[in-house]
Amino acid sequence: MKASLSLKSYLLFRSSFLGRLKHFVEIIDPSTLFVSERRLTECIKLLDEFKHGKLPPGVSDLQAIIHPDTGEKIFMPFRMSGYVPFGTPIVVGLLLPNQTVVSTIFWQWLNQSHNACVNYSNRNATKPTPTSTFLQGYFGAVTSAVSLAVGLNVLIQKANRLSPATRMIIQRLIPFPAVASANICNVGLMRHNELSEGVDVLDENGNILGSSKIAAKHAIMETAFTRVVLPMPIFVLPPIIMSYLEKLPLLQMNRRLLLPIHSLVCLATFSLSLPLAISLFPQISQIEVSQLEPEIAMATDCKVVTYNKGL
Repeated sequence: MKASLSLKSYLLFRSSFLGRLKHFVEIIDPSTLFVSERRLTECIKLLDEFKHGKLPPGVSDLQAIIHPDTGEKIFMPFRMSGYVPFGTPIVVGLLLPNQTVVSTIFWQWLNQSHNACVNYSNRNATKPTPTSTFLQGYFGAVTSAVSLAVGLNVLIQKANRLSPATRMIIQRLIPFPAVASANICNVGLMRHNELSEGVDVLDENGNILGSSKIAAKHAIMETAFTRVVLPMPIFVLPPIIMSYLEKLPLLQMNRRLLLPIHSLVCLATFSLSLPLAISLFPQISQIEVSQLEPEIAMATDCKVVTYNKGL
């Protein structure tokens, strides 16, 4: 079975960080959210040609809409190109000052609901994922995020020795550890099925050699790491930037400008951090055959095989 056309040239281009960054900047382009059904049909045809080694040169953005494993359209809010436009309002809500317990729970729940759907929609889909696994990951991520965020807020409120200004800055930084830890849980639970079923690994010609649980472990660990790096600038930089901007005379006199400016700062940091984070590792990853299961190593003379890490 063939899974790609020019796997060598594809991997060569994606082997460098800058090459992957260029690729993912195209993938997350929000303009792909408005692709017509006619253009989508053309993309599906191109994907089929890609699998049979007939992809025309210069085509590199199919993954912005179509899942590379299933060939199906990814629901708009859960595409990587929709992560920033649909996720920014949630980030703004998470970073709002003077959060109550109820608002903290609401925004953490909404954030992890979005993340769970994004993780599921962009997973390695060479093996079916039961609905129970999706629900397990969803509830696990939401519970961990809400528990940590609420717990940290309670601790800060009891820290009477802190000045009001310091307490506000710390409260604004609380979403990062809550979201980062929940993201690890989210990825691990949402894609736990890959650990038990394995993911397909391919030789240099795109032939499937078998399913590897070891490759699945590498894929999940790399994806989880990107989910820790991703929220770092998103939840750290805006609070620091806003703490300085709020002191400007313009914003002191026009408090209604705080929310739109805060939203723009969040949008800018999110737009910057997403392609940088997902470019840390190639989506089509390589692993040495000697590290895999013996039955796979015996099935090929290749020293290195590839697999879809997912996003």
